[in-house]
This record gives sequence, C-alpha cells and structure tokens, in this order.
Amino acid sequence: MYDSMSKNATEFIDDDEILSTVAYAKENKSNRELIDSLIKRASEGKGLTHREAAVLLECDLKDEEEKMFKLAKELKQKLYGNRIVIFAPLYLSNHCINGCVYCPYHSKNKTIHRKKLSQEEIVKEVVALQDMGHKRLALEAGEDPINNPIEYILEGIKTIYSIKHKNGDIRRVNVNIAATTVEEYKMLKEAGIGTYILFQETYNKKSYEELHPTGPKHNYAYHTEAMDRAMEGGIDDVGIGVLFGLNMYRYDFVGLLMHAEHLEAAKGVGPHTISVPRICPADDIDPNAFSNSISDEMFEKIVAVIRIAVPYTGMIVSTRESKSTRERVLELGISQVSGGSCTSVGGYSKKESEDDNSKQFEVTDTRKLDEIVNWLLELGYIPSFCTACYREGRTGDRFMKLVKSGQIGNCCQPNALMTLKEYLEDYASEDTKKKGEILIQNEIPNIKSEKVREIATEYLKELKDGKRDFRF
Repeated sequence: MYDSMSKNATEFIDDDEILSTVAYAKENKSNRELIDSLIKRASEGKGLTHREAAVLLECDLKDEEEKMFKLAKELKQKLYGNRIVIFAPLYLSNHCINGCVYCPYHSKNKTIHRKKLSQEEIVKEVVALQDMGHKRLALEAGEDPINNPIEYILEGIKTIYSIKHKNGDIRRVNVNIAATTVEEYKMLKEAGIGTYILFQETYNKKSYEELHPTGPKHNYAYHTEAMDRAMEGGIDDVGIGVLFGLNMYRYDFVGLLMHAEHLEAAKGVGPHTISVPRICPADDIDPNAFSNSISDEMFEKIVAVIRIAVPYTGMIVSTRESKSTRERVLELGISQVSGGSCTSVGGYSKKESEDDNSKQFEVTDTRKLDEIVNWLLELGYIPSFCTACYREGRTGDRFMKLVKSGQIGNCCQPNALMTLKEYLEDYASEDTKKKGEILIQNEIPNIKSEKVREIATEYLKELKDGKRDFRF
C-alpha cells in the first residue's frame, strides 16, 4: 500500500502505485485539457505530484511539449537565476565488495587496477584540484569496510579541508558513499560535509536486486531508506538520483519523484539535489548490454519535467554527457555541473591516461575547467564556485524557505560573482578573464538590494587587491 509517510521503502516507493501512474500517464498523453491545466498550475512554481509529472513526460503533443520546455527554463531562471555551480569528483578508492553489474568496481572484475589513496596522495590530488580553481568537491569511494572504513573517509575529509595552497582551498566536500548507519551519518555531519549523495540506480525492486546480485548493496530496503537515516543523523542536505538506462525510464522517473515527495512529507524537506546520470562505457561495462537506454530527446524532456515537478531542487549533470547535451539541458533546469573531471583514483595529480583502467566511467566532456568556465560565460551564465550557504548554515529547510520566498538571490547572486572574481584573479586564462570581467560588470546592476549591491561592489574591489573569501 502506497504511503509517502511510511519508513518502509516498499511503501513510499510502491510498485503498484508506480505501475498505475505509468498507465494513467499513457491514457492521458494526448489529453490537452489536462496537460494545459497542469502546465498552468506548475507555472505558479509549487511543483507537481509524481502522477501529474508522469502525464507531462508521456505527453505526445509537440506544442504542449514546447510549453513545458519554456516553463522549465522560466522556473530555473526565476529560482536560481543564470548561476551554474561548478564542482569536481574526487575518487579516494575503487575497492568494492559489491557485485553491481553496471559498475567496473564490482568485486569480480579482475582487470581493473585497484587503488586507494593515502592521505599524502589525497593532498596531492587536492592541490591539483585547487590549482585548477575548484572550491567544491564530491568525494567518491567504493563500498569496502576493510579498505574504505568510515574512519578512512573521515580522515580524508579532514585532510581535504586542511589544505591551503596559494589562494586555493576546498570549502565544501559533498560525499557520495554507500548507505550506512545513523551513527556513521552523524560522524559525517560532524566532519562538516555538505550534501550526502546516494543514487538509487533503479527504484524497481526486482531489477535492483538483479543488478546488485551480491554484496551489501543487494539489500533494496536498506539502500532506499538511507536518506531517512542520513536525516536522522543530522544531515539535512541530501542528493538523490537514478542511473537512467538500467531500467525502464518511466518507472524510475516516477520512483525518483515519489522519493522526493517522501522526504518532503516525512522529513519536512525534499532533496537538495537530483542527479540525472545515464549509463556510459567503463572498463568491462558495455552500455549496449542494457536495453533501456534513452535518447537525447527523452533525456532533455526528463530534465525539463523534473525541474517543473520539483522547482526548488538543484539539478546536476556530470561530464558523462557531451558538451552539446549539457548545453541543451542547462536551458531546461540544470543548476550544477562538474568540470575538468577525472574518474580514476589519483588521476588529477598524475595525468590520466587513456589506458588507465581505474576509472569508474569514461568522461565524455573532457574539457579543462577553464574551458568549461569560458563556455559558460559565452552562454551568458555565471560560473559559480560558491559554498556560502553551507558555511552560513543555510541548509535543509532553511535553504528551501529562502528559495521558495525568492530571497536566496540576495545571497547567491553576489556570492556567485565574488567566487567568479576569485577564479578570474587566480586561475583564469586571459580570454576567460576578459569575458568574466565583462559579465561581472553587466551583472552587478542586477543585484536587487541596493545595500547588497554596494557591499558586493566593495568586496569585488578588495578581491582584486588580493583579499579572498567574502560571502553573504
């Protein structure tokens, strides 16, 4: 029985409810009156239910689809402006005891080069990332209680935060590690993490168990209920996502939104971010072996409808996707991108080679960070390295209240400009710096509060004179 308030994974992600929703959406895919009413209501920025969103995803009326894309773009601009947050993944270890059939880390893979970074190697990786200009990392590690215990993860986080190199420092460490206990989530919270990220891969229990035949990740309920435990442990910024291509996209799309609804209903705040990765090549993994891959067109539509359904949630697209695909979905609701990414263990400090088989997946967008920043500037976006909300305690429901009230822009707009200014002064190429300075001058008048605008203008001058890390 479907119950969004339940603590039981098979009740807040109810199979019958998902199948019923998918059937309802197919029945109404050409129901213009219903679709029009949903788009009109969604334009108020209050979101849609999983069933309503499924109807928009299934819609086969091209003119209505264009209305959806237009609305997605408007909502993203209204709530998040033209800011795009930039981050990079940092892989600490690819040792893993799970048997996930879609991931090269799986325990039976004998060809992958297993590696775990020492604390000294973590320092080298972080210095390399700081030399690029990164301020925000997503820490990644396989599940292995012997090689990657929580103590190792915590020590790694402490090391990352401790490194001050030239003008560089990592100001926010998000963590993407396996589902764990409330006690260990409390430890992560005390270590000062930003967002706890965990992808469901698929919400279909039968498919999930087949895709994870061995290892602790095989336990569907324990994995699916992880965000509830993380919030019980005090982590109020959590990030969810599925790996599109593993299972039928309609099913996982509905499950993803049901998970967001569950967190909102049961915990009082929905996910801080939603990621939308698609399966791609890696060591002994061939994406063609999975028959549920989705087209670029459907991928774009999924992004747009998620933005409409959960307008206040950040949306992430990684370097799994090509430049052209990323450019398209930026318009449709994406608010965070990775840049200059390396998916191998130790690949930032030791130049990643084509034959390096410690990677988790192949990167499609291989551009350097400065190229990503330059590209975003050309498109009219503000590349943001901001971490202020996390460090000022604007997390969980406090962050969401500011977004929903429209007040977050008073912080985010100037913070984005100031972190961009830091990047331009310390790391940018001449062409990027020129484009960035023009954008900053054009954007300053768009800061609505006169007082904030005056303070930000003064801070920008001080940044040019060598001072760092101002924030609202």
